[in-house]
Amino acid sequence: MWTLAGREFKSRLLLGTARYPSPESLKDAIKKSNAEIVTVSLRRQVAGDGSKFWDFLRQMNVTILPNTAHCRGVEEAVATAQMAREIFKTDWVKLETIGDEYTLQPDPFALIEAAKILMSQGFEVFPYMTEDLIVAERLMAAGCKILMPWGAPIGSGQGLSNPQALRTLRARLPGATLILDAGIGTPSHAVQAMEMGFDAVLLNSAVALAEDPPKMAEAFSKAVEAGRLGFEAGLLTPRPFAEPSTPVVGTPFWKKA
Repeated sequence: MWTLAGREFKSRLLLGTARYPSPESLKDAIKKSNAEIVTVSLRRQVAGDGSKFWDFLRQMNVTILPNTAHCRGVEEAVATAQMAREIFKTDWVKLETIGDEYTLQPDPFALIEAAKILMSQGFEVFPYMTEDLIVAERLMAAGCKILMPWGAPIGSGQGLSNPQALRTLRARLPGATLILDAGIGTPSHAVQAMEMGFDAVLLNSAVALAEDPPKMAEAFSKAVEAGRLGFEAGLLTPRPFAEPSTPVVGTPFWKKA
């Protein structure tokens, strides 16, 4: 069990709900992943028949984390978050403020400003950010206890493009809940993040666009669990030299007669 914003969960894998080939495929993927928290984009779904999709998710008995995907400014992000609170009856919001169309990199200035506004309005803000330590510190100063740094640009599948910066975030912010979000392409990427000490992983495209989304969801579920267990057990520190696994000193040897 782990605690997120005052609530306890078993799974440390959060799953996105976009781009699946069918509702049934999404349903099966959620079940196979054991995910208890799923994200949903209010703006993407409003363009279509959002109400049916939201009702479908509610029937899955999962915690919904609405997000402000595709918002490009403070006012737009805040208004979308407020709308999400009305629709889903939750103060949780994954805050996204896109600054660059090519990389979909977050705008850190808009992100911090929007986070301050939403925190003052009683939201539990999950800010989506890069691996920038200063931005992380500013967000925590604004009241955010949960941070969602990317591994790489959304949907790129590149994995952890700056692992040293991610390790620095974990080391410098021991009191923050860190959820690795975006850029994950393979289960091994999820293992790497969890072995660093990240609290959870959120992903979407790697499962939704797989040939078999439910099977890939199950693979990621096991990867996240394995990575966390490895971190808690204590990983072997790499050495620049060989060291025998069986020590010589004190080991009895049989002598020939």
